Amino acid sequence: MKAAIIPVGNSKGIRIPKFVLEQCHIKNAVELEVKGCNIIIRPSRGEPREGWEEAFVKMAEAGDDHILMDDNLDLLMENWEWS
Repeated sequence: MKAAIIPVGNSKGIRIPKFVLEQCHIKNAVELEVKGCNIIIRPSRGEPREGWEEAFVKMAEAGDDHILMDDNLDLLMENWEWS
């Protein structure tokens, strides 16, 4: 099946026929992947941040929830020394 590339604001898009969306179980969002010169379109696997709460609990149980960057980092660089 061919689909025309159409302007969508400053981007480009394609129209996907309703029957194709239904056949692929695509409702509101998709995931895009580029492999070589191919664009792969898949149904979205879920809501953003879905499962994060459970992942954070597992991290805490494993002791892997420590801060990676010191909260006292001098972001304004007031006390930095430049050489």
